[in-house]
Amino acid sequence: MSTIPVATPPLIGVDFSCAPSRRKPITVARGTLHGAVLRLERVDELQTLAGFEALLTESPWFGGFDFPFGLPRLFVDEHGLGTTAAQVIAELQRRCPTRMAFRALVDAWGNGRPAGQRLVHRRADLSLPGTTSTSPLQTRYVPVGFMYYEGFSRLVAAGVQLPGLAAGDAARTAVEAYPGLLASEILGRRSYKNSAEADRLIARKDLVDALEQGRTRLGLRLKLTHAQRDALVADASGDRLDAALCLLQAGWAALRPGAGLPAVVDPVEGWITTA
Repeated sequence: MSTIPVATPPLIGVDFSCAPSRRKPITVARGTLHGAVLRLERVDELQTLAGFEALLTESPWFGGFDFPFGLPRLFVDEHGLGTTAAQVIAELQRRCPTRMAFRALVDAWGNGRPAGQRLVHRRADLSLPGTTSTSPLQTRYVPVGFMYYEGFSRLVAAGVQLPGLAAGDAARTAVEAYPGLLASEILGRRSYKNSAEADRLIARKDLVDALEQGRTRLGLRLKLTHAQRDALVADASGDRLDAALCLLQAGWAALRPGAGLPAVVDPVEGWITTA
């Protein structure tokens, strides 16, 4: 008997920015599942965090969000931040009312640790075949820590359901996505982002072709119009493609009991869907 439900809620895949703007918006891919085919309906760009908050109030949806849903257990325990992901983000923001204060807390802790052990990872970050996701304590370069600070706090405030972490409105369910995991399955170590150079353009074309043909372990095919395909390939930042990758991961999770998470998830670290 098929495990695919008769209907799934509208899907969203979110490539997040902790400081969205016209130049670097939060990119939201919207789609619907039809059997094993995920049809991309449209891609939206949100230029403010208020726009992101408004997105979270929509209903229903099942979404994959490209930011951490938790912090490393070692960091949480040494700072006494709490025993659940919701407690951790609330206590963290009480102690650190700005994201720069969060950076200062991380720096102070890391500077007292041996070199190479300052930006520790969660178990999920190290459980990804072919890649390792950035530590949620990283607040420079790719500021994943800031994305956690601004993004996860808003999921909790919006009262959405967080499988394995927190009960909430079942009509609005969020899972942690990581587009690099799905991209590395197809491209290996080839980069597809942040450049209009020919090698990155070819990588984006190869990635889109594979997603359309369903050549991933997720078992889903991405259905695109010609214009959508061209837009994904032409976006040199890779943000639109990342949102589409998050959308596919959300689709995979939406089809599975418990969103496809392991039977036991660390309640302060969370888990990356499809890992």
